Amino acid sequence: MLRDVTRRRSGAGDVPLPRIFAPQLATLVDTAPEGDEWLHELKFDGYRIGCRIDGRTVSLISRNGKDWTDHFPEVATAARELAVRRAFLDGEVAMMLPDGRTSFQALQNASGTGDGQLAYFVFDLLHVDGKDVAALPLEQRKARLADLLRTKPPRCFRYSEHVVGHGGEFFARACGMGLEGIVSKRRHLPYAAGRGPAWLKTKCIKRQEFVVGGFTDPEGSRLGIGALLIGVRDAGGTLGFAGKVGTGFTNRSAQELRKRLDGIAQAECPFTPCPKGPLGRNAHWVKPTLVAEVAFTEWTSDGKIRHPSFQGLREDKPARDIRREDPDPSRGTRTGGASSS
Repeated sequence: MLRDVTRRRSGAGDVPLPRIFAPQLATLVDTAPEGDEWLHELKFDGYRIGCRIDGRTVSLISRNGKDWTDHFPEVATAARELAVRRAFLDGEVAMMLPDGRTSFQALQNASGTGDGQLAYFVFDLLHVDGKDVAALPLEQRKARLADLLRTKPPRCFRYSEHVVGHGGEFFARACGMGLEGIVSKRRHLPYAAGRGPAWLKTKCIKRQEFVVGGFTDPEGSRLGIGALLIGVRDAGGTLGFAGKVGTGFTNRSAQELRKRLDGIAQAECPFTPCPKGPLGRNAHWVKPTLVAEVAFTEWTSDGKIRHPSFQGLREDKPARDIRREDPDPSRGTRTGGASSS
């Protein structure tokens, strides 16, 4: 649960505003849970961000505890419009497309082109004006959050609506609209840091983070790179090769990637075992420090991915923690196999 380390009281029964962001995380499953003990929200395609408001001082904190206020100044400015002295919010910063979908790729490529609108989708309230509300049931936290945003909704802030029950139906509708998936949460439980069974995510498409270990040269009229060589770590930390991804780049993003990759070049192949044949002989290897988000159709039996598409680099997740994410088998599976995020 999100807490100040010291837990010092500030007088008059107030609880100090937390300084750290320890987010509650969702466990991947293949089937959305049923029953009225669950509420369901849309899954947004962006960066998980905690918003700490202390008077006129606003801090945006990434899921790994970094200060990202300078990344999204529009959100920080809008947060100052909230009718609250102190608060700690949990949500996702995303780029909202004209059709209402969110796109991590559009967020990565944002350059003032007008192709989308930056939004902060807020789905939880952990502290408000001296009150630690993280221990309250989720439904009560969301009710307080809705009241807070309804009083004076700041520009670019969006309240994350939800439905109670009907998980399978809600998931099917989300997939039919071309959305990424849904997050299902137990209505009556408090906020608890870390990943567990109280929050579940169900994905419409397979997608997850991979470690970048190398790249190939571009061919023809292409610039920058030909394909990224990517992998995931096993339980012992060994980086295994998961395939190459050669789509999803713009000329600009490919050239920017090449500059970053050239800066972390190394002679040794970081994968165990190293790819064989022409790919292994001709690839450029890099230190395995960058994390790429990739969409794909399926995992093959030998641990490779099919039809991958690059979505962008993840600056909020350390490469050492990237594993293959499979659904919780205790929750069952849909026809078509496992999904990943």
